[in-house]
Amino acid sequence: MLLITDYIVSRIRLNSWCFRRFSTQPNVGETDVTFSNGTTLKLSTGQYARFADGACVATLGNTSILSTVVSKSKPSISSFLPLVVDYRQKAAAAGRIPTNFLRRELGPTEREILTSRLIDRSLRPLFPANYCYDTHIACNMLAVDATNPPETIAINAASAALALSDVPWSGPVGAVRIGQIDNEVIINPTRKDLEKSILNLVVTATNRHLVVMLEGHAQDILQQDLLRAIKIGTREAQLIVRGIERLQSDWGKMKRKYEEKEPLPQMVVDSISSMTTMKIREILSDYNHDKTSRDNEISNLRQMVLNQYRDSEFELGRIQDCFNENLRQIFRDMILDTEVRCDGRKLDDIRDINCKVSLYTPLHGSALFQRGQTQVLCTVAFDSPESALKMDTLSMLTSGIKEKKFFLHYEFPPYATGEVGRAGGPGRREAGHGALAERGLLPVVPDSPYTVRLTAEVLESNGSSSMASICGGSLALLDAGVSLSAAAAGVAVGLVSRPDAHGNIADYRILTDLLGIEDYMGDMDFKVAGTKKGITALQADIKVSGLPLKIVMESIQKATDAKSKIIDIMNRCIDKPRTAHHENRPLIEEMEVEAHKRTKLLGPGGSNLKRLYVENGVQVTPIDDLKYSVFAPSQAAMDEAKIRIAEWLTAERTPELEFGAIYKARVVEIKDSGVLVTLYPGMAPALVHNTQLDHRKIFLSQIMHPSALGLTVGSEIQVKYFGRDPVSGQARLSRKVLTSPPPGIVRKLEKT
Repeated sequence: MLLITDYIVSRIRLNSWCFRRFSTQPNVGETDVTFSNGTTLKLSTGQYARFADGACVATLGNTSILSTVVSKSKPSISSFLPLVVDYRQKAAAAGRIPTNFLRRELGPTEREILTSRLIDRSLRPLFPANYCYDTHIACNMLAVDATNPPETIAINAASAALALSDVPWSGPVGAVRIGQIDNEVIINPTRKDLEKSILNLVVTATNRHLVVMLEGHAQDILQQDLLRAIKIGTREAQLIVRGIERLQSDWGKMKRKYEEKEPLPQMVVDSISSMTTMKIREILSDYNHDKTSRDNEISNLRQMVLNQYRDSEFELGRIQDCFNENLRQIFRDMILDTEVRCDGRKLDDIRDINCKVSLYTPLHGSALFQRGQTQVLCTVAFDSPESALKMDTLSMLTSGIKEKKFFLHYEFPPYATGEVGRAGGPGRREAGHGALAERGLLPVVPDSPYTVRLTAEVLESNGSSSMASICGGSLALLDAGVSLSAAAAGVAVGLVSRPDAHGNIADYRILTDLLGIEDYMGDMDFKVAGTKKGITALQADIKVSGLPLKIVMESIQKATDAKSKIIDIMNRCIDKPRTAHHENRPLIEEMEVEAHKRTKLLGPGGSNLKRLYVENGVQVTPIDDLKYSVFAPSQAAMDEAKIRIAEWLTAERTPELEFGAIYKARVVEIKDSGVLVTLYPGMAPALVHNTQLDHRKIFLSQIMHPSALGLTVGSEIQVKYFGRDPVSGQARLSRKVLTSPPPGIVRKLEKT
């Protein structure tokens, strides 16, 4: 009887959904979520994008995001979830027009990439492990104000769209942004609040207060303040989860039944296990292995298993998946049972660290940071304020940042992992890791008149390369003489857990300073950066369907302890800014120029400053009515620029020539084509062409050489000024118009 009732209810819901989806009069479902500070998040569905599997509009203030989800009905050939998240900022949503050549949105900006990654990490852990269907989540900005940042709104819209759809997903999740001003926690801070806040943290959580994702940066916030913010954010996320569940109960579709791959026969699974378990344990227990040798041994063992089943009826892909699952389980069991990792370290041990600075003389600052088999080369370059990174219009509106005078570029070439590939522009991973490392260092970098570019190139990678970039970047900045408020370092902690019968975590181990294999086979990659005093950045990639707050708090404590140990090692290499600057370090000085001398400094059309930049690399930019900033790439260039500027400012004032006026000119050079003359001292010689010297003809032709008129160097002639040539800028002079034409020519003119 109960099954019949469930069937009738499901059919009623299905028919109701079909009517709502294709009705010409859309029936909109709405719900409001009110936070503890009085702000309200509105969620609505049923009006837009009704052909999508799920769609929802989330609105906070005057910022609205439409999120849609579409998943294919047939599985892909891959053995993992092919999920793509696209977040796009629309200039029209802000009442603006894109400023590029085509005046339309082009490829994704860095901010769009970072927001897409933020949404992806909030949703991916809650998909079923065996769901291998191509899934696309699109988040489009409908409207944006200059008050409410759109990132958390997009996460909540995507969460609601997935919950409303028929796509299998064990959500919903709720995302909240947390700030802190004057020791007071701010929920969903506005853009102006974030300018004063020492914390900018995004917390994503499911019901039962389980944390799914963390990302944020801070002004060296204390550990206890960060933990308090995470607790409050998790609590506020529960309000969103309950609001989405209300909307789902009234408007959600029934989750689809999907095709699962038929498991291998237990006999085959047992055979693979018996064939490989002892060898896997032997490989993982050999602490002499490094990344390459361990990977080679495992790869050879995997290939042996595939060769055994090459002629069998089973697909080799399924055999490989079975081997990988057995490897993963043995790897995790060994850590849980022995508390010793595959490289011989205890759970809290850090790999060996080596640091070097001042690697190459031409560089303004450089450092090499080596942690185990992760190696990062960092370099610092100073440049003029005009080299600051300009933000696009919409990113300026939503973040309040117009330009960045300090930025970090992270590079991960294929050879860092011994692979072959084409080196190209930065991908999503590089953009995300670079942004995290930049946030980790930004709070300790002081304001500078220079633009500072820090590059972090990964030369070897075996885990935690983004955190190594923070360590190497801090060393390189100190080597360049930057007065950091404190040295900063980063470390990644991981998790290996064992679930109980209900899927909850029954036993776990937290791993400090992750290896690449531990990141791949573990349940978490929690990156934490900061100084000895506090925390500047964090990012948690969680691979299980939520972590209890207890594990999150313990992970932050482990990372804080490890971070302090790393900073102690870094301080042995360099513990304060270098006072002896490199010879080629650029300089910035200010100078005052009186108002009446500005034209001497600039030159005609700014030609003096243009020539100074081309020939010496020196840039002169105005600060106010009297002050100018002078940037030089070296001390030698600055000294030469000062001499040239002094000459310009002390030179006699160039007289202004009047169009059509007659001037006395002195011949300074005789040429075959004419004479070079000057009208005043210091003037660049101007050519009076033979055709502009006289009306008379000698030997029935025009004047062929100035000597025919008896002109020599030092002769004085009268010329008429006709302005400057628009192409060459040379003065146009003529003597011919001041002489009387021959009588024959006069009669000819009278006749015409």
